[in-house]
Amino acid sequence: MRRCGVFASSMPDHTVTPRVLSIQSHVVHGYVGNKCAVFPLQLHGFDVDPINSVQFSNHAGYPSHQGTVMNGEELWNLVKGMQENDLLEYTHLLTGYIGSVSFLETIVRIVSLLRERNPDLIYVCDPVMGDNNHLYVAKELVPAYKNQIISLATVLTPNQYEAELLTGIKIDSKKAALQACQALHDRGVATVVLTSVQLSDLKGEIVLIGSTQVLQQSGCSPSIQANIPLLDAYFTGTGDLMTALLLANLYKESSNMQHAVEQAISSVQALLQASAEVSGPAAHSRERSAQVCKARELRLIQNQHFILSPPIKLKVKPLDTHAD
Repeated sequence: MRRCGVFASSMPDHTVTPRVLSIQSHVVHGYVGNKCAVFPLQLHGFDVDPINSVQFSNHAGYPSHQGTVMNGEELWNLVKGMQENDLLEYTHLLTGYIGSVSFLETIVRIVSLLRERNPDLIYVCDPVMGDNNHLYVAKELVPAYKNQIISLATVLTPNQYEAELLTGIKIDSKKAALQACQALHDRGVATVVLTSVQLSDLKGEIVLIGSTQVLQQSGCSPSIQANIPLLDAYFTGTGDLMTALLLANLYKESSNMQHAVEQAISSVQALLQASAEVSGPAAHSRERSAQVCKARELRLIQNQHFILSPPIKLKVKPLDTHAD
């Protein structure tokens, strides 16, 4: 629980430019992983040093892809080179998709090394394991996340299925979602954002649920919810984008999670809607041809104004568990 106390009682030093070490996948064409995280974080005023855990021609949703996958030893060699040159000065560590236990174990070593330099390092972890009751990483990664990573994370952004895997709690109500958040708090995570929860009484929308142990401003709730309408479109990289924007906005407004999350959601929703309009029929097509996949890539550059100044069409509210 040490990090919760430190994170709760200290405010960010905004006289220092924040610097993020972002360890995620990378594609040459399109937007997933670091391609979704680096540019938005830079717009928000962060220096970003990306390490590409995979280097692919395009994302795996296309009919084919080529590229290379970094292993844990290669990752550690990069970090050692930075250490030798006194370059490990980070306010944040951000991790997304990780494909092997050995790579995850190297992340554990990196967190320890970075916290030797900065005990207040904010580790934002998106524990990408699966969705809709479907695991799409090796099953060995689940206990590795549970036993090695959770206790190191400052901010955790699982979806409903991932939160269930990490806590063993079936999330079938907002009350159960809050219990899952508390179970993660009990493991040392200061802030938990369940990015997408589907409940039986919600039609045509999902709910985001957040909980924090960071001291909030007067009148700001430490547990929040946002009902998000489902968009009839499919885009890759939205989770990576959301986690990066949560990192940025929660750092800027650590004592007002409600507004920070509202900004992040609004940016993602505006970018999705603008991208869908340009993509046309491909946005909701079930076809997975290269032509369709290319047409429905996110348009981050063309809509970069939404990253900093999104229209607020969706309100984040204090969590109401009495409606269950």
